[in-house]
Amino acid sequence: MKGFQLKGLPRYFAKKSLWYLLTFLIAIFLNFLLPRLIPGNPVNAIVARMSAGATDYATVQMMYDTYTRLFGLDKPIWQQFFVYLGNVIKGDLGISFTFYPRPVADMIGASVHWTLMLQFPAIITGWFIGNALGAFTGYRKGIFDRVFFPFFLFLSAIPAFGFAYTNVYFFAVRLGLFPGSLGYAFDMLPNWTNPDFILSVISHYRLPFLTMVLVAIGGQSLGMRQMSIYELNADYVKYARLMGIKDRKVVWYVFRNAMLPQITGLALSLGTMIGGNLIAEIVFSYPGIGTMLFSAIRAQDFPVISGCTLMISIMVLAANFVVDIICGIIDPRVRMTQQEEEA
Repeated sequence: MKGFQLKGLPRYFAKKSLWYLLTFLIAIFLNFLLPRLIPGNPVNAIVARMSAGATDYATVQMMYDTYTRLFGLDKPIWQQFFVYLGNVIKGDLGISFTFYPRPVADMIGASVHWTLMLQFPAIITGWFIGNALGAFTGYRKGIFDRVFFPFFLFLSAIPAFGFAYTNVYFFAVRLGLFPGSLGYAFDMLPNWTNPDFILSVISHYRLPFLTMVLVAIGGQSLGMRQMSIYELNADYVKYARLMGIKDRKVVWYVFRNAMLPQITGLALSLGTMIGGNLIAEIVFSYPGIGTMLFSAIRAQDFPVISGCTLMISIMVLAANFVVDIICGIIDPRVRMTQQEEEA
């Protein structure tokens, strides 16, 4: 029986791996190319900043040529790509143009834990609360559904950045209940052994966390509500109730089946959390990947842009790959569908 269930799995795994590898190579190429299509020359901005007040044209030109060679921008773009590809294979994401000579990997490492600290708890909290509320309204219906459904619909429809702007204006600017920007007080230096710094981080953490939790609740609750209603009206539920099976036991099976797509959604959310709600981070000036990526785009810092987008691409591809493989193992119909398409 086990062999029958896993029939076709190696072929399914190999084909998925090949497609995801090809997609990853395309992502690397686009991560290199797209930042370089931004109008302007980053070396001009660097030289202008470094040569402020200088009147000697030869000195300015020498600085321009030096930085152009230093960043490898004097080579044809195809040569730049192969240099970039070789560095990526070695795990070298390059040196930041704006914060030279700081490595891009160090900058990402300093920012990614802020994003994870915000996104991971918000996703998990929103997932649990959203599914509980969605299951409750789908089961009870009536007044609960009429009250909560429009609220869920509103939360799922509003963009995260628009909700963030609204919360900053009302709760931070008008009411002064929360700090409206940054990850900690502007006059403090990061020091996790300092209780005052930790309290400042918690204070600045509350508003972006609540914003992202509420946005997550909207989408999760709508999905769970819809799946619960669908399962409650399924034939096996009607048959079980006609057989006299206790409603509590029937409801348990209903919600367990309704939860399967939500678990898949959770896996994708966790895989894409590095790239999720980045604009909301920018609104709050939170010191995560989103704010760093926005600053790099403004400064045309190609290595930082490519490093951030490459990491986001890897997380998204890895999450989708894991979900595809898990679905192929759990549900043989997925593998059978692929085999029918190949035939």
